[in-house]
Formats: sequence, structure tokens, C-alpha cells
Amino acid sequence: MRTTDNNGGKNIDKLDNFNIADLSAIANRSLLDLQNENPDLLVFPHSFGKYKDDIEKSHIFSLDKEKLTTYNLMGFIGRNSTQLTITSRFARDENSDYFLHYMLQKVFSINLLKFDQTPNKENVWDFLLYLFPYYLKRAYSQGIYKAYKKEEYNDTNIRGSIDIKRHILRNIPFTGKIAYNTREHSYNNNLTQLIRHTIEHIRTHPFGSSVLTGDSELRDVVSKFIFVTNKTYNGNSRQKVISANLKPITHPYFTEYSALQKICLKILRHEKITFGNDKDRVYGLLFDGAWLWEEYLNTILKENFIHPENRTGKHKTLLFENFQPIYPDFISKDKPKSVGDAKYIPLDRQQSYSENSEKATSIYYKTIAYMYRFNSKNSFLIFPKQNISFFEVYRIKETDGILKKIGLAIPQMTENFKEYRRTMEANEEELRQHLNLLVNSPYIKPPSH
Repeated sequence: MRTTDNNGGKNIDKLDNFNIADLSAIANRSLLDLQNENPDLLVFPHSFGKYKDDIEKSHIFSLDKEKLTTYNLMGFIGRNSTQLTITSRFARDENSDYFLHYMLQKVFSINLLKFDQTPNKENVWDFLLYLFPYYLKRAYSQGIYKAYKKEEYNDTNIRGSIDIKRHILRNIPFTGKIAYNTREHSYNNNLTQLIRHTIEHIRTHPFGSSVLTGDSELRDVVSKFIFVTNKTYNGNSRQKVISANLKPITHPYFTEYSALQKICLKILRHEKITFGNDKDRVYGLLFDGAWLWEEYLNTILKENFIHPENRTGKHKTLLFENFQPIYPDFISKDKPKSVGDAKYIPLDRQQSYSENSEKATSIYYKTIAYMYRFNSKNSFLIFPKQNISFFEVYRIKETDGILKKIGLAIPQMTENFKEYRRTMEANEEELRQHLNLLVNSPYIKPPSH
């Protein structure tokens, strides 16, 4: 079954009872509960972060007797023989979700020139390949993982326990050498071997070489893991290495390697994870569209706007003098300050909400509070809009403050990914020009293109 994010409710009256039972086991349940019960369900980025987000309280989809309603999550989820793919609502067709691929490439600094040579029937597990470089570099920032490993030697420099059996087999008649074993701290261990096998597996993928050569830093990290594992790497031992890594690592210092281990296992075992025989097991890979949209916009706006990060505490500011941290999505670097929020939901129409509505709080009130905090008269909301750009200005009654809705045009009719990327880059430049004009002359509406 296929649908899109924010679908507004899709009719499901043609599904049989087995599909309904499987979907009902997933529907209307919080992500946090589903993840705790199903280790093969991966939601990016919240599965790996130390910080809990409201998204973990939300549902993948809601289900009633007639309709299945999706929200901001995209990807793939299944239970038993029932499988549901959720593409972005901007996908040209069910086989070409260019928008999701484009955002992932921008956020994770991957440039796939040969994207169109991949199979039309996309495998959502291929999205894991976008995540591997990101987590590899995060793990490497703590150094190469070291672990105790049993080593066997046969020489004259004894520094461990003698292996009597191996000594008799190798050194009789006596040649002056002694067979012995040691337990050493080594870079060449089960986890680094798992990373090496993942690197070699990605190289066999149609766009794998592009994934592993995204920038000079990534190339350097990949080469270091290849170097430390060369001594014992054997492509035929992959299953043995996987089995040795089924127990999650826990280390007080190498904390980032836990997420990398999980990514590696899913890349190497995705077929078994997807089509395993465990009854009633929920599996899948999902991306939070709201997070991805925000991070994607940061790649466009970072030259002129600060992007505070609530997961790391970077650029944290306080609402009051000594408490209550706040994290606007975007704050202009220059004065007078402008503040902005990224919104993945459709905003291309005026709509009123009740005073206590959660939607009114999340869409309008929060941004206006940020304006007051930064003594700003200018704010904006950016959302994705099909085909054509969108712009509206709302004046806050009896004040000098204005709030602008800006829709970034997402192309629908491009023939291939290369043309899609070229069109998106032109639309991004138009967005930057609009924002520069708005910051300097907030009451002037940008010219339409």
C-alpha cells in the first residue's frame, strides 16, 4: 500500500481483514511506544538522539473504519505481510520521490550525479545509505573505536599465556618460538570490522561510490577504517562479523558508536529485517519531514541566519533573564532582527483557529513570542508549495509587527533528477532574494516570478 505524508485521509475500504489487523496494530500509537517494543523500527533522527522530542508522542498514521490519515512522517513501515510506503506529497509519481531524495542529499552533503540510473522501483532501505556518512563522521569525532581482542602469536617475545596445544602443533621439534595468546586493546575489532564490511557493501550499490566520497573529511575517515581493518578483513566472514555485533555496544566514552553500529547492521541485514518470519513484528524506516525540512532550509539560509539546535544546545537563548531556553528555527545575523520558523505542513491559505488551539500555538503564537523576545517587527514562516511560490503578509493588529508566509516552490513536472535539482536551485535563489528584501524592507512584497 502506498500513500503520501499529510494525505488528509485516504480511503481504505478495499483492504482485507489481515491488512486492517496489521495496520490497526500500528495506528493511533505513539512512536515512543512502537520503538520501545520494536527494535527494527527506525525513526530518523529521534531514535538515536539523547533528546526526546514531541514527535515521539505523535502517531505514524491514524486509522478509523474508512480512512488512513498520515502526518509528517515519510518512509516505510510494515507488519507481517502488510507493508505501507509513505512518500512525500510532492513526489511526481509513486516511483520518483525526488523531493525526499533531494532534501536528504542537501542535509547530508551527498551529491548523486547518477541518481537516475538507480532502479525506478525504489527500495526505501536505500535511504539508510544517506545516513551512514553522517553517523560515521559523528562516531569518528570520538576517535576510532578500541576494544579488547584476543590475539594469537608465535614468536620469541612472550607477553601472554602460553597456548600449549597450538605450541605443540607448530613448534615441535622446538625452533625457539613459543605459541601464546594475549588480550590487547585494538583498533581492529568486531565493531570496526562491521564498519569495514558496511563500507564494502555500500561500494557495490549503484550510487554507493558517491555516498562514500561526499567530501574530503569523509574520504579521510573511510580510508582510516580501511587501514585499521586491513589485517584481518575477509569479505566471506560478513555473517560472522554481523553475529558478533548483534549485542549493542555500551561504552562510557565511545557513545556515538552505538548509533553507527545500528545503522551498519540495518544496511547489511535489511532484507532479513524486512522479510523475516517473526510474527507480528513491526519494522520500518521513517523520516520526520518537519525535521528534514528545517535542516534542509538551513543549508539554504545559513549564510545570513543563525539556526539554533535544541538537540545540541547550540545557539541557545533564554526567554527570561535566567531561565526558559528557546530555539527559534532561524534568527537573522544582522540587525534589525528577523525570526523565522520552518513549517512542513501546507500553509497556503488563511485559516483561523480557536484561541486555545494547539495549531494556532504552533503556527502563530510561538513565532510572535520570538518576535517580542528579540525586539523584532519582522517574522516569517517558510513552507513547501507545489509548483509555484507563495507569499502573503499579515499585519499584527495595532502593532508594527508583521508575519509573512513564504511558500518555496517544489517542482512537479521535471523529466529527471538532474532537471529537478536545477529547478530547485533556481527556486532556492529566489527564496534567498525574497528574504534579503524582507529583512531590509519588511513591508514591501517581493515581485512575483
